[in-house]
Amino acid sequence: MKNENSKRPHQDYTGTEVSVILLKGELEEKGISCMIKNDFQSGNAAGFFGGIPSAVDLYIRESDAARAKPFVSEFMNRKGL
Repeated sequence: MKNENSKRPHQDYTGTEVSVILLKGELEEKGISCMIKNDFQSGNAAGFFGGIPSAVDLYIRESDAARAKPFVSEFMNRKGL
């Protein structure tokens, strides 16, 4: 059961689409896989209005969250967040 939980995504960062894509690229260079969730873009593609254009979420597996945390913090410090 623990192995299943380690694969569960964990929301680690919310920001603009550009900042989320940049952070995702940096984390993937370090071997940390990520997933982007953009409710606004998804809603538009489906013909609905939903979500906030400037609030895009980056999800990281729970098993990688501790390893990703210092990189996310450093990214936020560089961006002045």
